[in-house]
Amino acid sequence: MKNFKIFAILTAVVLVVGSFFSALPVSAASERTMLTVGFDAEFPPYGYQNDEGEYVGFDLSLAEEVCRRRGWELKKVPIEWDLKDMELDTGAIDCIWNGFTINGRENDYTWSLPYVDNSQVAVVRSDSSINKLSDLAGKIVVVQTDSSALAAFTGEDAEPENIALAESFADLQQVGDYNSAFMNLESGAVDAVCLDIGVANYEIAARGNKFKMLDENISSEQYGIGFLKGNTELRDQVQETLFEMVEDGEFLRIAKEWELEDCVCLSDDSVAVKQTETTEKPFGEKLWNICKQLLKGVGASLAIFFLTLLFSLPLGLIIAFGRMSKFKPLSILIKVYISILRGTPLMLQLIVVFFGPYYLFNIQTPPGYRFYAVIIGFTLNYAAYFAEIYRSGIQAVPVGQHEACEILGYSKTQKFFKIVFPQMIKNIIPSITNEVITLVKDTSLAFAISYTEMFTLAKQVAAAQATILPLFVAGLCYYVFNFIVAFVMERIEKKLSYFR
Repeated sequence: MKNFKIFAILTAVVLVVGSFFSALPVSAASERTMLTVGFDAEFPPYGYQNDEGEYVGFDLSLAEEVCRRRGWELKKVPIEWDLKDMELDTGAIDCIWNGFTINGRENDYTWSLPYVDNSQVAVVRSDSSINKLSDLAGKIVVVQTDSSALAAFTGEDAEPENIALAESFADLQQVGDYNSAFMNLESGAVDAVCLDIGVANYEIAARGNKFKMLDENISSEQYGIGFLKGNTELRDQVQETLFEMVEDGEFLRIAKEWELEDCVCLSDDSVAVKQTETTEKPFGEKLWNICKQLLKGVGASLAIFFLTLLFSLPLGLIIAFGRMSKFKPLSILIKVYISILRGTPLMLQLIVVFFGPYYLFNIQTPPGYRFYAVIIGFTLNYAAYFAEIYRSGIQAVPVGQHEACEILGYSKTQKFFKIVFPQMIKNIIPSITNEVITLVKDTSLAFAISYTEMFTLAKQVAAAQATILPLFVAGLCYYVFNFIVAFVMERIEKKLSYFR
């Protein structure tokens, strides 16, 4: 009960301070020189990562041409799709431009005019006996979380026939990305994938025509560019440039480049989609390309790992002292801090650290804050765990050691660093090793605030190349790194076992 009261008081203080800052006037933005586009990097052909590690796609090509004509710099920001609204609200991105469905979201954003007429379709294995939508009765169907296909079956505006169709399924499952969906389909874990027709065409071609698309459409909707509600000025500038591209033929040229000319609706011309044959690269070349693409992610994961240890290990010791303090208010406060940090998901803590400044204090964070938020979130989380490990190690030192120090006339500082600290380190090495190994794997949680580390990059590469191989490569990297960590920590533990 005491902890709850203290937490309630702290929450009230934060809200009062937040309301004060939110009332402060926001300075007017300077003349625009950059357009920051948020997109799902696992959504080909609208936005994904190619073999060279570059973010490309139909929508990104349109954005590049718009920026070129207006003299803006384009900043591509791959985002976690579930957090797209927070990204837009905080000003981390200027717009959502990535096959973004207008239908059902008409009042949530300031929209451009529709530029793609899209349909939801069902894809099955080529050898499947499923040939029409009604054949899906009693089957397992998978869709992407928060997708138009999911809305077509379960949304408020879903057509009665689609609701009835969904009710006939044996199960309607959800996955985070289409690569996972097709892995399930290929392995036989599900019977069909429902998705956008443009993405379906890309996936079928990229995967060697192992799948087929049913002729019937599930639903139709339109794609637009979503801006922050009320930001009509930026919307009008982008839309005006798009119409210039329609008039001089550049819009249609880009659509043909991505084989989406039969889907666009800003042009009167419509040509059937051309099916292109894809040549399979040798395994060695494919593996080498994947490794090269993951190198950037490896560096990001290592940076998170080492910086977290650098800051959290000493901070944990300070917190441990506060936890054992005889000054009750400090001890209770530290106790609440440890309870919250250990009792809530690290993913949620990262979201709070990144989005908190805006929602609490109306402060728009700088572009580089994303990385700092990752380090702050990881450091605060792991410091709480290390603090308890330190405390257990300190309290494990026999009372007789403390009494001997007093007899010898040691000061408190001498007693700690010469007697208690070395014994504490010996006691806690196994527990510290476990936490360090966990940290290696937890670096993948940085994806929660759209920071691209190794595993997120592996998922993006897997989605773009329609293969599970990048995930295995990433898994191998994690294992090798953890093997090295375990080896080093084991050597340290043996060095400290000088009385055994």
